Amino acid sequence: MKKYIFLGAYDKTDMLIYVAKILTLMGKKVLLVDTTILKKSRYIVPTMVQDKQYITTFEQIDVAIGFESFEAIRQYQSTTLGRAIEYDIVLLDIDRAIAYQKFGVTKEDKHYLVTSFDVYHLKRGVQILANIEQGAKVTKIYYTTSMLAEEDQYLNYLAKDYKVNWDKKNIIFFPFETADLNAIFINQRSGRIQMKGLSNVFVDSILFLAEEISGEGNAKVKKAYKALD
Repeated sequence: MKKYIFLGAYDKTDMLIYVAKILTLMGKKVLLVDTTILKKSRYIVPTMVQDKQYITTFEQIDVAIGFESFEAIRQYQSTTLGRAIEYDIVLLDIDRAIAYQKFGVTKEDKHYLVTSFDVYHLKRGVQILANIEQGAKVTKIYYTTSMLAEEDQYLNYLAKDYKVNWDKKNIIFFPFETADLNAIFINQRSGRIQMKGLSNVFVDSILFLAEEISGEGNAKVKKAYKALD
């Protein structure tokens, strides 16, 4: 089981659902764990379950909500299914240092920091960075239509005391465009996962993440995307 950690207070739920869907179409068994304060996935992932803690399956993606550790997830599955499920990939949505600690994340797990450039999201993200193991490589994911050099430098300045090992080769961008938001809202209301209406930049970033996480080639990722679209 490989763990991919998406850190920050910025809303990551829809992005992770799209990435997870591409991964399932590539034959991966995927668990998305929402550890955030708001637990947005409780509201946008269709389910009849109303429990405080539960795991539901949405378009072949298992979504875990309300759990505070992997052990709690295994116990829940053992009780409800009679066995714990083995996953190829786990996507962890984390916006608090306590969740990072309780899920036993290590520097061997792949880290991403997801943020926009407003001070609130930058500083909340940096608070979590203070708790990661030294040596963990962190890839930046910026939600913005454009980036000034000084904006990236400001994040580096905020995190300077934490000795973060930034991924120097990759910075991933998602646009903050009305068209993308409209497409996301339509998908939420319909209870489906579709790429229709999303900008090319948004889709390309989703496919880049799926390629990086799966370890598969671009051709297989695009084949999965075409099956979805």
